[in-house]
Parts: sequence; C-alpha cells; structure tokens
Amino acid sequence: MFKGLHPIRYGKREVWPLIEGGKGIAASDHMSAGAWAAANGIGTISAVNADSYDENGRIIPQIYHSKTRPERHQELVQYAINGAIDQVKRAHDIASGKGAININILWEMGGSQTILKEVLEQTKGLVTGITCGAGMPYKLSEIAAHYQVYYLPIVSSARAFNALWKRAYSKAPEFLAAVVYEDPWRAGGHNGLSNAEDPASPQPPYERVYALRKVMRAVGIPDSIPIVMAGGVWHLEEWNDWIDNPELGTIAFQFGTRPLVTQESPISLPWKKRLMQLDEGDVLLHRFSPTGFYSSAIKNRFLKNLEERSERQIAFSGKEAGDHQHLLDVGVNARASFWVTEGDLARARQWVEDGYVSALRTPDNTLVFVTTEEMRMIRKDQAACMGCLSQCNFSSWTEADKNTTGRVPDPRSFCIQKTLQDIAHSDEIEDNLMFCGHSGYRFKTDPFYANNFIPTVQQLIDRILTGK
Repeated sequence: MFKGLHPIRYGKREVWPLIEGGKGIAASDHMSAGAWAAANGIGTISAVNADSYDENGRIIPQIYHSKTRPERHQELVQYAINGAIDQVKRAHDIASGKGAININILWEMGGSQTILKEVLEQTKGLVTGITCGAGMPYKLSEIAAHYQVYYLPIVSSARAFNALWKRAYSKAPEFLAAVVYEDPWRAGGHNGLSNAEDPASPQPPYERVYALRKVMRAVGIPDSIPIVMAGGVWHLEEWNDWIDNPELGTIAFQFGTRPLVTQESPISLPWKKRLMQLDEGDVLLHRFSPTGFYSSAIKNRFLKNLEERSERQIAFSGKEAGDHQHLLDVGVNARASFWVTEGDLARARQWVEDGYVSALRTPDNTLVFVTTEEMRMIRKDQAACMGCLSQCNFSSWTEADKNTTGRVPDPRSFCIQKTLQDIAHSDEIEDNLMFCGHSGYRFKTDPFYANNFIPTVQQLIDRILTGK
C-alpha cells in the first residue's frame, strides 16, 4: 500500500515535496512553474536564456546583431536576464501565493553568475530557491546567501557534494534547502556521469542516495533537509520504501519528463505527441553535447546524424609513422599532409564516393567526413557563436583566455543554443535536440494518458499524489 506523502516546510509555507524539473531553454516556463506552484508544489522556471515578451505579449526572438563573439555574448546575457525576470514575475502571478517558485540555472552557461545575480536583484521576494547543476557551482551558496534565497545543488554522487560542501557550502549552511540527487543514467538533459562510471551499466540509486545522506550527516546536515530524488521517477508507489525511511532521511521527488505532457507545458504539440509514442530504448545517453557532459535525448534524425558523422571518422598523423603510411588524397586540401592507414584510406575514398566529400579536423587528431552542405552549416554555426556556454567544444569559445580554448573546434558536436531555441519555438522535432528522461516510454503504457489525454498540471499532481 502506498504510504502517501507529507507536506514539507519550504520558505514560509508548507508545500508538497514535489519539484518540477527546470528543463532546458523554454521547456519549463512561467506557465508550467506557476501552475505547479499553484498546485502547492515547487515550480521551477528554467533561467537558461528564457523567453521575454513585448508589450503585446509576443515572445521576443533572440536575434544577435553584433559582429564579434564577445559582443554577441553580452547580447545573450541581457536576453537571459530580461527573460528570467519576466518569467519569474509571470509565474509568481499565476501561483497566487501558493507553493513556491524556484529558478534553475546551469553553472556552465555563459554568464551564469552575472545572470543569476541580476535576476535575484530584480525579483526580490519572488524566488524561493535556486537549483543548479551542470558543473561544480562553488559560488552558488555565496550568491544565495547574499540575496537571502535558498540553494538546492544538483549532484550525481556523494563525492561531488562533499567537494562542494568543503570548499563553499559549509560557509552558508542555513540557506541549503535540499540536495538534488540527479540519477546520471536515468535523468534527461545533461547529467553528472563521471569518467570513472560506465554509461552502459546503471547503478541502483538507493545505494548512491544513502551514501549521499551519510556524507550529509557526517558534516552535520540534519535529516530534515531533504534529498530530492530526480531521474527515473514516475509512480511514487514504486518509491514507497524511500518514504519515511530512517536510513535516507527526508526525501522529496523531482519530475522533469512527466510535466512536459501537460496543458501548461510550453513545448509544441508535435513534441508532446512524440513523447507519448516513445518505446523503451528510444532515449539515448550520449556525449555529443558541446559542454563535454553526457546527456540524454530522444533518438531522432538529429541524433542519428551525429552518430553517423562520428562513425565517418579516421585518425591521422602529420607524418609517416607506424601504420600511418598512406597520404590521404580525398576530402582535404592537396597541400596538407594527413597520413592514414591503408584501411582508413579505403574507407575515406568510399565516403567521398558516397557524397561525404569534405574532411573536417577534430581536436583529437581525427578527421570526420561530411557533405558540402553539412560543412557549410557547421562553419556557419561556429562563426555565429554567441558564447552561450562558459566553454564550448563546438566553437572553441570560452569566457576566459581571450575567448578561445585554443583547441580545434569540434565538428562532431553542434550549436546547442541554436537547436534548443529552434525546438522550443517551432514544430521541428526531428532535426533538433529533444531532451528526455529514460522513463519517457512510460507515457505510452501509463493508462493515465490513454486516448492521448494531456492533463493539466493540477490533474498531474493529483495523480502523482495517489502513488501513480
């Protein structure tokens, strides 16, 4: 029998221990977050280049006019500030004094600290807390304490939290509201899978969360501070043993994928329908992101093209060495010297014959073969970089060191700002990145969604509270 949930104290009121995941660019906005809070949960606005609106309520397109990357980066930062402020104010109005509104920000987002400080400065009293992951956000506690809001770091291991606590969070423990454990094998979007962990061998979350609680206890954090289980959460009855479990302490739950299919969800109807048609295994854990992190997204034409591009890849040497005894004579400038193996020379010639006539260098001394049109698009996207990340593998942008990593731009990746803006503001779902958690296939099998039923947020939370 499902035990049921108990409200928790968060901010100045009691709320359900149910948190809306803050998803990407414009995939969780004021409508979804405000409705989640109005249902007495914790709604989360994605403050990652959020949408802002003109005087008629129309979304302002994020178009860049400057000629240089640093100048475009400043445009991006201002778009992000304006958008997040607008979203917070609108969500607060929808919530009508119920629940709580959090904002979610990616630490590795370009200008993240500037954006976060400015948004909190201009929304005083409206934001209850900040969830933050995608990197090691050491400054998060300091910023939260300055603006008197809570912080909820997102981690994927006890070790990561321990490092954050020792370096920074121990200095502002009174503003730590919860620790979000995001399962790196099950959650959608970017995650914290480390190089020491096997992406093909998921580890049970219980042991990892228990390890996290032990670290929290060891540094004096009381069991009343929740650990938020995120990634793979669908029916709460499946987590019955976690609720009121003295080994784990207080547990809350975060839902990222399920709120995408609600009436208030801002994503397109084709995107919602695609989610409801997923089969198990249709979500891929991959490493194509320009952040360098692993992430999970729906297998569509966009991801298939990235997979195939990386498969059309050969290693080279700048001089004859070892097995690299053959001068590459296709796909590259005749004046350049790329020495490859005999087998790779044959493969390259076949790819060129198949239409993949251009070879592009990667930072790993390999060449990938692409069509002329692909090459033009890659070069165009790299040139249009607006510094949306603190460091980008695709364009070699960085906020430091004269705005370049010094490495060769990686054509195996993509412009994440472009594709996430496109999918958030159009019906084009096949040729854009479509983040999703690995439980997304359950839309198809869950009777709650029978006959393509799309609930309101209130209906979804009512359903979740039954254990389903």
